Amino acid sequence: MSALFDFQSFLTVVLLTICSCTYYKLINPGGLTQTTGFRGLFWKAARIGERLSPWVGIACVAMGFSTLLS
Repeated sequence: MSALFDFQSFLTVVLLTICSCTYYKLINPGGLTQTTGFRGLFWKAARIGERLSPWVGIACVAMGFSTLLS
């Protein structure tokens, strides 16, 4: 099933995107400089990961337990 139709899969994709973009921005700070357009979505995801990192971490742990238990 597509991740767009299943809410848990959609949340997993969003969390993985946020975590991946944040990691990429930490490794390569000049890589996500465009703040508009399609590439701007990745910049925004990295910004969310930077500013809300404790909450994103808790959400990743919760999603991991949810995946293990389902």
